[in-house]
Amino acid sequence: MPPTDADVNACTSPIRDTGGGARARTGESRTGMGGRPVGPDGEDTLDLCLPDELFAHVHEVGVGAGSARFGTAGTAPLTSALPRADDLLDGIAACGPIATRVGVFQLVPVLIERDLALVSRWMNDPAVAEFWALSGPQATTEEHLRGQLVGDGRSVPCLGVLDGTPMSYWEIYRADLDPLARHYAARPHDTGIHVLLGDVSDRGRGLGSALLNAVADLVLDKRPTCARVVAEPDLRNMPSVAAFLGAGFRFSAEVDLPAKQAALMVRDRSLRHLL
Repeated sequence: MPPTDADVNACTSPIRDTGGGARARTGESRTGMGGRPVGPDGEDTLDLCLPDELFAHVHEVGVGAGSARFGTAGTAPLTSALPRADDLLDGIAACGPIATRVGVFQLVPVLIERDLALVSRWMNDPAVAEFWALSGPQATTEEHLRGQLVGDGRSVPCLGVLDGTPMSYWEIYRADLDPLARHYAARPHDTGIHVLLGDVSDRGRGLGSALLNAVADLVLDKRPTCARVVAEPDLRNMPSVAAFLGAGFRFSAEVDLPAKQAALMVRDRSLRHLL
């Protein structure tokens, strides 16, 4: 019987391409999702119109100063930056703690000097490495994190902190501005989620679905322009798919990505009242 919740690797890992960017697999011309034509190189020929906000933001780096602290007795406080006025994700990672059915949860933007050892340890768990492909020395994880932290803000890497304890790694990203948008019918402001649970003790007890539900709600609350939260777990990662289904996502399509066959999972704002 398949697991009913996310394990350490359950949930999505980003599209990877060893050549420095996402590429579609080559192949014959065919019809893509929704009946759209697909070019001879295997890529969906959807015309992706990037919003003006991206171009206004593309040469800017960093986030505003400020902090929001929390924690339990005996633990070091974690600090998150205040959002920029032109944040592509509307300051989603600077929100305060939220109450969930499994405890008080908060997304805290990653700081390399504080969090690298922990995130690298998680990435070297064999179950995580199978889908994230970031095992090895800390430098491997550091390169991945820095690539996001010095980017234009379309993806924010975060620790997930539950009741004061870092226990998961998240990437909240603009799916409509991501290479993923070339592989499905993206809509403006679609917001994506990648996540892993760090420790064995946090798997198989309902945390994956509960936290995915809470984060999806947070995205929809804080990003009024976002009509959908999406994810693309590997089709082989059944615990991940089950966790998204348990969090109110629906299976939308099977998607052929450069490094995996993915299940496109979608949570619609318009159906939120039914959850």
